[in-house]
Amino acid sequence: MTTPTSTTEVERKLNVPAAFVLETLKGSLSELGDVTREPRRTLNAVYYDTDDFRLARSRVTLRRRTGGNDSGWHLKLPPVDLASDARGEVVLPLSAGRPGRVPAALSVLVVALTGGQPLLPLATQQTRRTPYVVVAASGEPGVEIVDDHVIIVEGAQVGTEYREVEVEVLGAAELLEPVVAVLTAAGAEPSTSQSKGIRALVGDAPLPALIEIGERPRPKDPAGDAVRSHVRTQVAAIVRQDQRIRRHLPDSVHQYRVAARRLRSVLQAFGPLVDDEWARGLRTELGWIASVLSQSRDREVLEARLVAAVRALPPEVDGAAALVAIEQHLDAELAEAKASIETAMASTRYGEFMARLHAAATDPPTTELAVEKASVVLPPLARASWRKLAKQGRRLHDELEGHDDHWHRTRITAKRARYTVEACVPVFGGPAKKFAKQLEDVTELLGEHQDAAIAADLVQRLASKTRGARTPFALGVLYAQQRSRVDQTRREFVDTWPRVAHDGWRTWMEQKA
Repeated sequence: MTTPTSTTEVERKLNVPAAFVLETLKGSLSELGDVTREPRRTLNAVYYDTDDFRLARSRVTLRRRTGGNDSGWHLKLPPVDLASDARGEVVLPLSAGRPGRVPAALSVLVVALTGGQPLLPLATQQTRRTPYVVVAASGEPGVEIVDDHVIIVEGAQVGTEYREVEVEVLGAAELLEPVVAVLTAAGAEPSTSQSKGIRALVGDAPLPALIEIGERPRPKDPAGDAVRSHVRTQVAAIVRQDQRIRRHLPDSVHQYRVAARRLRSVLQAFGPLVDDEWARGLRTELGWIASVLSQSRDREVLEARLVAAVRALPPEVDGAAALVAIEQHLDAELAEAKASIETAMASTRYGEFMARLHAAATDPPTTELAVEKASVVLPPLARASWRKLAKQGRRLHDELEGHDDHWHRTRITAKRARYTVEACVPVFGGPAKKFAKQLEDVTELLGEHQDAAIAADLVQRLASKTRGARTPFALGVLYAQQRSRVDQTRREFVDTWPRVAHDGWRTWMEQKA
């Protein structure tokens, strides 16, 4: 399989009046750098999407283009920052796939958007392009200006014609704004239209979001509305983070895992409201992907924690060798974990999982109980989740010296209770939100306990394998520090628990109206 090439594209699109002549601006542009006119090109592009335009609704375009100097398959992704001009682009040569069939290397990158629906050739357009290049002071190509005359020759928008000027950075980003200023002074205006591909597919008509959350459920609404709202919210988050992971963006693995765990926990807590077999199958797949992601996330957190701890060691403790041992161990595990994520997200199982998620966001199968009022049905489910945590929390409060595993199990229960209460916030508002914040304090504290316990276990294992005197000593100091942090978080939990357990936070759970 041909490996895609990923690049970043920075460009501006401009609308121009009929009388606009780019050739007459060469004099003004030459003040910014030498201007050369390139040969005119004819580009033919076929755009692919699902039959309900899932890529376009995600501001993504996929085309197979011939002609010009960049023939090939192009997957264009929206800017990471909506205020940015930088779009992601993934490119494959024409040989990677034949007309009518998208290369697997590209279709797998957008499976979270398509939900496994087939990508079809839905529009064809021809562009007659007149390009100019403004050369940077270094002698390298700076920006390219193209004057495009576009006609859509196949698809729902057949016969549509328009003209557009694009300015794209080739190597000198500092030329972008001055060149755009020259063009706008001559009558060009920033384009408010969507990309050429989206215009070819659907014109300038507004598109619905890929996953529409819908209106906020109210206490008098059916409990099933709260289920559907929560499912859609978390599926939308998973889809968004899937794309961010593939672009190697910070915190994407963590946010994906959080969304997966939120959805899994609430499907369990709201079990009486959804079909049991359906929910059990989806929870299994959510647990699988969360587990795959945790291998990377946990090691990132652990390495950041221990690296900071080594650097904070007192001067009399030589931590240099210990730092090397820690980084070598965790870097190797992290590389393996990241490879596991890539393998999982390219698998058939993952594609089927995404299809399940899209189906869940469209119409999760609910039970007869789901038609009852949310104010009647949801509080008992939230109470049941809280009572499991309350029982374990009281035990930890009374047994300060319990095993680390007991604290970890309570952390998991606390997260489930927190996610269940957070799912009730859209319905019950402020009171539920305030209690969710109390539970967040508990999960953060127990999370710190777990991180310190794992860090202590790791440095203890490394110390047993390391020879010499200085390294084991430094690792021993780190072990003592992390175990001290474990003890400290337990004392903090004892101080925090009575506040969290106060009945006043849960009066909303008694609502029956």
